[in-house]
Amino acid sequence: MSINKNNTDSWKQDISKSVDFFNEWFLAFAPKTFRETRIETTKEVETALRRTNNLQNLTPKILIENPSILPMLRMSTCPPIARDRLIGLAYASPNVVKSLELGRLPSRMGKDILNEELTKICNILQKLIDPDIFTWIENRSKPNSKDVERAATIIADRLCGSVADPIIRNAQEKRQFSSIQNWLEKRNYRKLDAGEIKDFKDFPDGTFDFHFNVPVSLNNHTTVNIPIDIVIKPHKGKVTSFPILIEAKSAGDFTNVNKRRKEEAVKMSQLKNTYGNGIQFILFLCGYFDSGYLGYEAAEGIDWVWEHRIDDFSKMGL
Repeated sequence: MSINKNNTDSWKQDISKSVDFFNEWFLAFAPKTFRETRIETTKEVETALRRTNNLQNLTPKILIENPSILPMLRMSTCPPIARDRLIGLAYASPNVVKSLELGRLPSRMGKDILNEELTKICNILQKLIDPDIFTWIENRSKPNSKDVERAATIIADRLCGSVADPIIRNAQEKRQFSSIQNWLEKRNYRKLDAGEIKDFKDFPDGTFDFHFNVPVSLNNHTTVNIPIDIVIKPHKGKVTSFPILIEAKSAGDFTNVNKRRKEEAVKMSQLKNTYGNGIQFILFLCGYFDSGYLGYEAAEGIDWVWEHRIDDFSKMGL
């Protein structure tokens, strides 16, 4: 049964309502979310500064003990440098830099080689430390608490600015998951406990879960797991034997969604090739999804529910 893909007469109105829904949420919650993240990040920067003696003791040993501070150090330079730029400037091993960015040391690397790589990284960072922020570096003076607080705030702002989109995306996902969970629990659905079910086909009736891997077969006969945002098994006697698979999508502009619209079509194709036409893959949309995006997904056989009209899930037998 079609939910929205065939209701082309309502697309224009729904697009407008979806944009309004997103904008209202963004203005109400995104600044608060960003501020909260910046406050927490400022505390983390202050901790990193203490561990490096306010950047006056930047050594391989410090990076070995605190690998996760590298992003902060990259934002402490003039100009701030991206990860790949640091690799190029320091002639450093990409594996070392990428491992540090993940908060860990590279595996299977000898101590001497690791020390050599970290020395190159430290040398570049020390040369580029921003003297207008870290005013005490050039004259090797001891900064007062106000100096450190000001520097930490600036670096935290740079860090948050560099990851603003992920911060907002995480907040969007939490909102969408919460909306679906509230809607389902009002209808006596139960969220599965962690590790309770390993195979999506074994979901008990009337249950759901988030971020669940579903195996699909590729053309070369290998099997891979694809992540599904929400998996819901309807109550007993409902319309499908398979759980319903849902991809939550929220977007703040029209451009990016059209760049990535093929991703859902690929998932749909892989799921149908593996499980047949009985599998249901639905989008849960909020924000900037225009008629070009909707038309593409509809042509691929993909239907959707708008977040501003969440009760459309009932049309699926939920």
